[in-house]
Amino acid sequence: MTFDNFSIRLLEMRDLQHYYAMVENNRKRLEDFFTGTVSRTKTISETEQFLKELLQKCGERLYFPFVIENLETKELVGFIDIKNIDWNIPKAELGCYTDENYAGKGITSKAFSLVVDHCFSHFGFVKLFLRTHESNSAAQKLAEKSGFQIEGKIRKDYKTTSGQVVDLLYYGRIKA
Repeated sequence: MTFDNFSIRLLEMRDLQHYYAMVENNRKRLEDFFTGTVSRTKTISETEQFLKELLQKCGERLYFPFVIENLETKELVGFIDIKNIDWNIPKAELGCYTDENYAGKGITSKAFSLVVDHCFSHFGFVKLFLRTHESNSAAQKLAEKSGFQIEGKIRKDYKTTSGQVVDLLYYGRIKA
């Protein structure tokens, strides 16, 4: 999937250095709500093991990690994952983050919309959902812009890196 000067594609092992750099550059921004990513990518070797595990889950169709790549610089500028997949329904949760240098430029919105369409057309999901903290207005705007509707608040649904258990807003979108 491509748009403007960007490509959205599945993560590959060759992305190790660029992925590590993106996480490292955004570690402070990611630490509360991307606990697993932050805790598992402190060094290049830890990140390599983490990516191997993600790609194994991808091969088993349990998880799909996508990167947003700047086609000119080859930098990774964002990450979108399909997780918590339930093939019986079928439904899945989406998550994403964007490099701070690329945030607020519409890149994530375009990429996210393309991935949503891909989820419905390629994977055959009938429902997609995302969860976000009420302080994350950017994620809420992204969800609404991508056709998701708020379905409610899930109380005490996520443990942050600091150990705080917080409520999350739940957004859903049904296949049209």
